[in-house]
Amino acid sequence: MAFIYYLTQIQFDFGAVKLLKQECERVGITRPLIVTDAGVKAAGVLQKALDALPGMPVAVFDQTPSNPTEAAVRAAVEMYKSNRCDGLIAVGGGSAIDCAKGVAISATHEGPLTQYATIEGGSARITDKAAPLIAVPTTSGTGSEVARGAIIIVDDHRKLGFHSWHILPKAAICDPELTLGLPPKLTAATGMDAIAHCMETFMAPAINPPADGIGLDGLERGWANIERATRNGTDREARFNLMSASMQGAMAFQKGLGCVHSLSHSLGGVDPRLHHGTLNAMFLPAVIRFNAQAESVRKEKRLERMAHAMGLGSAGDIPEAIKDMNARLGLPTGLAAMGVERGMFEQIIKGALADHCHKTNPRIATAQDYEEMLAASL
Repeated sequence: MAFIYYLTQIQFDFGAVKLLKQECERVGITRPLIVTDAGVKAAGVLQKALDALPGMPVAVFDQTPSNPTEAAVRAAVEMYKSNRCDGLIAVGGGSAIDCAKGVAISATHEGPLTQYATIEGGSARITDKAAPLIAVPTTSGTGSEVARGAIIIVDDHRKLGFHSWHILPKAAICDPELTLGLPPKLTAATGMDAIAHCMETFMAPAINPPADGIGLDGLERGWANIERATRNGTDREARFNLMSASMQGAMAFQKGLGCVHSLSHSLGGVDPRLHHGTLNAMFLPAVIRFNAQAESVRKEKRLERMAHAMGLGSAGDIPEAIKDMNARLGLPTGLAAMGVERGMFEQIIKGALADHCHKTNPRIATAQDYEEMLAASL
């Protein structure tokens, strides 16, 4: 059992979910609300969490949508308050964890959730009153279990980020066993999300050598194991390393992300049916080509170091290698295959320019730059 203390306390190993009650006791949660979704419940994973909480009064909100919404947060808050809960357990992928973070804010702070969004200046309004949260990821993608942020579609249909150290989970229970039954397409999409995190944060210009090392190692693990995990869902070694890559990408992205995510966040708000990880996979090649001209990326040989971690011959091989990997994983050939049309570009670009990830890209994109990246990703 690996015990890690970096941003939060992490229990990482097969069977770690059995430590859930122990972590509740450590954090001080006695009446938890579990935030999850119908798929996790149907797969029997929710029951594993419930079995790990013998004797505790537990309420369950299992209606998290595939992209968490402010409406879902309100419904969960009502359940949290009516059951007199004193903490949260998120069991699921990034959607459930982010929804729970929204509940942690809304259940303890006044006013609409939107006023706490990062681009609305809301981070400073989130206080230590936020409800304590324990995260149990069931996919290997977002890394939200070790991140201070959440992405939620608010009532006006914008897909906004919420960031505060007060909503960082008090504990992350990373049990690769919970991912063994994950379907191939979801394994591929969430795995590419993790790889995108490792790559974008490594390219981000902020100075944070420990985060760079964690992200680069995560990239190596993710790239080497995503195809194995997708082809064979019971490959325990591949699942272990893919979950580690997911966790490491989020540990590192505290230094910032970039244009891949500003585009994905915006497009995900325009069409909430689109999977965030799949969008990241579509945008990575064009954004990496764009970033290749950034001074910090070139001076520090960022692309060369990523290529080495991926087992590629040169930095120039990265965009095509990602496209080839997407094809082998059975992901779409581009945005057009996902139903995205040029007529959507103006709205996507407007959202990308306003997104919190826009300014942490190593090269600041213009509206024209974003249009070219979208066209190249079609």
